[in-house]
Amino acid sequence: MQPTVVPDGTLPARLRALREETWPEQVVTQAQLAQAFSTERSTSVPLISSWESNTTPKTPPEFRLEKYARFFATLRSIEGVEPRLLRVDQLTDIERARYEDLLVELTELRSTTVGQPGTAVRPSGSSDSLWHFAVNQDILIVCARLPEKYAGRLGSFTDPDNADYVALYTYADPDALIELFGHLRMTNPNSHVNFTTSDNLANDDYTKHLVLLGGVDWNTLTQDVLRHVSPPVRQMTRVDTDEAGGFELVDDPSQVFQPTFRDGALTEDVAHFYRRANPFNRKRTVTFCNGMFGRGTYGAVRALTDIKFRDRNDEYVRANLDDDGGFSLLTRVQIINGETVTPDWTEPAMRLHQSPEATR
Repeated sequence: MQPTVVPDGTLPARLRALREETWPEQVVTQAQLAQAFSTERSTSVPLISSWESNTTPKTPPEFRLEKYARFFATLRSIEGVEPRLLRVDQLTDIERARYEDLLVELTELRSTTVGQPGTAVRPSGSSDSLWHFAVNQDILIVCARLPEKYAGRLGSFTDPDNADYVALYTYADPDALIELFGHLRMTNPNSHVNFTTSDNLANDDYTKHLVLLGGVDWNTLTQDVLRHVSPPVRQMTRVDTDEAGGFELVDDPSQVFQPTFRDGALTEDVAHFYRRANPFNRKRTVTFCNGMFGRGTYGAVRALTDIKFRDRNDEYVRANLDDDGGFSLLTRVQIINGETVTPDWTEPAMRLHQSPEATR
């Protein structure tokens, strides 16, 4: 029995053609491509071969296709002693246009292959990360508005009619917001990144890449989006913020994970990091970072922004959880001497629940 041969017009055939036909006078080998890609993330020749296979191809994740688009957008990728992978901000206007065209083409071919629309194409930057999104796609961080009974304690700083008014003082979770906003701007230099409160959204905001900070108690957008998605854990609402609250498993409500206190002080919060396709625009994503308290929300953000932990946590998710842009991870967030400690997701004790189940 003859093996089935992958036809032209498919993703494997297109990837092979890019390598062999983009510059006919200088065919790019699989080894050269692997070498260039490995400058940002380890890539082997067998892996590239599996994506181009004529008979049993494997489908590369979308962030790998972004590298193909960036590499074959410019001849400069193979000029010099060794092949290289330029950043998007290093491309000329003509190269940038080719890059964007290739990215769209490859993403659409992949969508046809897997039978579902693409979500987050992880684009250029200094490195790959779960906080990279496709270029020129708006990213919006949405925080809760700080309730009046707390904002009022800040006096003139939260009064818009006062000369000392500071808008950021009216936001809940400002630590998490400042940390994440700077990181998103750094990792997505070719996209518009902004932030707002859940009571100040415009029609077009719902269809962007959304990052929701804070849980169901204050963030009304978190409440609204959760009606359209199905995370494996549920945050318990609290009548009063002094209550501990917690997260329970949807399939087994008897399993509840709660913050811990010692002598009235919070020593460990519980936080949820959850990503999936945006229910209002499946070509974008929605990401939840929320704890029972602000420390948990901050810890969920820091897990993928803290320079000491973000790479290992990112790699853990990619290797064990993130198949095509969707995953859930419930984590401990420790508070030591009053400081929020970034959770290390590679430590089993820090992971309370995850979905899908780890593959290794």
